[in-house]
Amino acid sequence: MERINNLLITLVEKGKAPSVQYLLFDRDQILHEFGAGFTDVINRKQSEKYTVYKGFSVTKTFTALAVLQLAEKGKVDLDQSAKGYLEDFNYSEEITVRQLLGHTAGIPNPNPLSWIHPAAKHDSFSGDLFFNQIFEKHPKVKSQPGKKFAYSNLGYVYLGRLVESVSGMGYEEYVQKNIIEPLELEPSDLGFEYIDSALYAKGYHKKNSLLNWIMGLFIDKKVYRGKPEGKWQPFLPYYVNGASYGGLMGSPVGFMKYVQELLKDDSKLLSPGFKNQMFTENQTLDHQPTGMSLSWFIGKLNDQRYCAHAGGGGGFYCEIRLYPEKGIGSIIMFNRSGMTNEAFLDKLDKFYFESRSPS
Repeated sequence: MERINNLLITLVEKGKAPSVQYLLFDRDQILHEFGAGFTDVINRKQSEKYTVYKGFSVTKTFTALAVLQLAEKGKVDLDQSAKGYLEDFNYSEEITVRQLLGHTAGIPNPNPLSWIHPAAKHDSFSGDLFFNQIFEKHPKVKSQPGKKFAYSNLGYVYLGRLVESVSGMGYEEYVQKNIIEPLELEPSDLGFEYIDSALYAKGYHKKNSLLNWIMGLFIDKKVYRGKPEGKWQPFLPYYVNGASYGGLMGSPVGFMKYVQELLKDDSKLLSPGFKNQMFTENQTLDHQPTGMSLSWFIGKLNDQRYCAHAGGGGGFYCEIRLYPEKGIGSIIMFNRSGMTNEAFLDKLDKFYFESRSPS
């Protein structure tokens, strides 16, 4: 595993990220861990595996799990119209719950970079009011439901509302009670709220970069940015406007315990049959594979099938992954901005599989 450590040390030393945390694990234990760098650059605070990072779109896997739990209880039919569960659904009655989960509903996906609000205004912020306006501005689907894969944050806003409508709980409350609490985690290890600022990594962006300039077109730097710390500029604490598509925060250990539970045959979170549905690749109406299951992207590394999701935005980037047939999972978390799926775990996990292959 020395090659993993060397790659990550070099990355931090060359200034590609203020800090990084990587965990490789099976169902019961950590197989390899590595952490380096600072979660607070100016105060030189070291990164730890219990430090809290933003998970952004990794949250979608929790939302999908919540919907599947409700389906397991007979409260949701994945192949019925989403409109049957959502009185305020703005799109076609042809769109099913399964299509929302697998991003084949055709719902638009406007740029979400500005969909944030300062932590100081969180108590007065209304996600429903905000997204009702977004839906009004984007009233038409981009493709026929089921015709093709098209990633959509708005689809997962609706899935969060579906969880609320069917369960009778707020979305965050449902996830807390039915996913996070069964994992027996500390409140800071996975959650939607800032609890103790000392536990949280600062999110950073390279001060002199094209992406920094682009992000300045979408957000008010005076509201969301702190003073530069060397070549890095920190984000001030903020929340994502839609909890169900990107609101989770957590430590590497918190996200690891979530993935470990999904790797188990007797998972507390979901029965084997519904778990198999969650990790089975979807097809379009034309029977073409979409590269995604019910919220998890599907891929292969060293001939090993994996299910994965990335999460990125202002100040943070992360990936979670599991290899179902091998009972192995991995996580990487950075406190620097990331905007696309970088498949960074390909660069690291391959060393594990190569070390296990017969020479």
